[in-house]
Parts: sequence; C-alpha cells; structure tokens
Amino acid sequence: MSEAAGPLVSTAWLAEHLDAPDVRVADASYYLPVEAKIGHEAYLKQHIPGAVFFDIDDIAESPGGLPHMLPSPETFSDKVGKLGLGDAVKVVIYDSRGVFSSPRVWWTFTVFGHKDVAVLDGGLPKWLAEGRPVEEGPVEPHERHFTARMNGLLLRELDQIQANLKSGREQLLDARDAKRFAGGGEEIWPGRRNGHIPGSRNLPFQQLFAADGTMLDPPQLAGRFCAAGIDLTKPVVTTCGSGITAAILSLGLALAGARNTALYDGSWAEWGLPEAEGKNERPIETGAPS
Repeated sequence: MSEAAGPLVSTAWLAEHLDAPDVRVADASYYLPVEAKIGHEAYLKQHIPGAVFFDIDDIAESPGGLPHMLPSPETFSDKVGKLGLGDAVKVVIYDSRGVFSSPRVWWTFTVFGHKDVAVLDGGLPKWLAEGRPVEEGPVEPHERHFTARMNGLLLRELDQIQANLKSGREQLLDARDAKRFAGGGEEIWPGRRNGHIPGSRNLPFQQLFAADGTMLDPPQLAGRFCAAGIDLTKPVVTTCGSGITAAILSLGLALAGARNTALYDGSWAEWGLPEAEGKNERPIETGAPS
C-alpha cells in the first residue's frame, strides 16, 4: 500500500503534494478546557499554508452536555463542505501537538464514508522542526460538496457498551493514563466518577509514539497492543476521556492491521457520570486490568 493511500502521511509527502489540486489540509488542533488554550487562536498564529481550521467542538453535537460528540450527517456535510473539504479531495489532518486530536477528525471522516483521509505523522511540531513554511490568519476556502455516508460499524454508543458487559464479544481498550484508568487522582472531566469500564484493557495513547513524536511502525504497534492484552484478530472498541485520544488507538489499530474496530463516542465523559440511586447501569472498576 502506498503512503498516499494509507491513514498516515509524512511531512515530506505533504510538502511535495501541498499544491496539488486534489489535496486539502485541515488543522484540527484542540486543547482540553483545563489547559486554558484555544485551538483556533493557535491556528491563526501559524498553520500549514492553505490549511483550514476544523473545530472539533463546533462540528459536533452535545447531547446531554456531553463534549464534542459525533455530529449528524447533515451537520457534518454542511460544515466540512464550507471548509472546502469535499468528495473528490484527499484530506490531510494535522494538529499543533503532534498526533493528538487529528486522529479524532480522521475517524470522523471515515465514519461518514470518506476513505481518502489521512493524519500527518508528527503534525505541526515535525513540520516546524524541518523548517517548512507556515502562514498566519484565516483561509477562505472554496465551498465543495461532501456526501456523508454513515458507517455505524465504526461507532459504539452507551447501550452497545452496556450490552457488551454481558456478551464480552468486543474487547475494550482505554487510552487514558494508567492512574486515571485505575481510579486514582482527580478525573479531568468534572463530576465524573473515577475508574474504568469493567473488563477494559489499558494502553495509554502516548505509548504509540516514537521519541520524535511520529507513530511507531506497524510491527511495533502490534506489539504494544498485544502487550496490553488485545487480540488484533478480534473486535476492539477504543475509549478514553471524551472520544479524542481513543481515536489515536483507532489509528494505531488500523496501522497495525486490525480490521474490526470501533470507538465509544461518549467514553468516560458519559460512562463516568453519577448514577441515580439504586441503579447500576454504568458500573465501574478500579485498579489495574485483571
């Protein structure tokens, strides 16, 4: 498989194809509320030439106050079309932290049926380290048509995760750090309980990267998943705090050759909510994986 056809492209590939008429670039920089930093402001200060800004919190739904949940097909089509990200273009996603929030947008495009989408390996930090050009200010894109074809097989919702507690058909893999997974310390999302979904395995997303911030190669990725107790030949559902870093695991799984994967969109922001007295609809476990 050529680099251009895969879910990951290098900075060298993008630099060579930056002016191609069928390539579009989007900056998906995102920061947690506790970080007191705004992705769009960072984008306006510097971004890869021609890149538009994909706002993860805006191109989303917020049912019950949950953060940046998957939007409707209609909302997605309308908003990405206005960004100039249409049916006939290759979309390359990057973010200002390296590979952090860009996989979430890669996953969202794949959910809506766009196969020609990739993450920039190493993101903006690698691009800058190589002395490649940037520009500032907004970009005015030419609106394009985007046809959303929802692929629900890539998405898991609350009732499906609840059903899986009984069936155990799908492996659950949590991208949060080991301390949060085990239930120690303060949970990042306010008002949530501490712990993890029963039966989950844990693989902190940071373990998928080499020292330079690029993704590990496929055999190394497969080794990390195997060490975390995951069988790549069986279904895997990724989860995290709010559906952002779970997509890093989803990207890693795709690179490692896994073919039956999905992402739990609500993740701990939903599962960790307090339960009504007398109900046990979203049980939790604490401690390391068994």
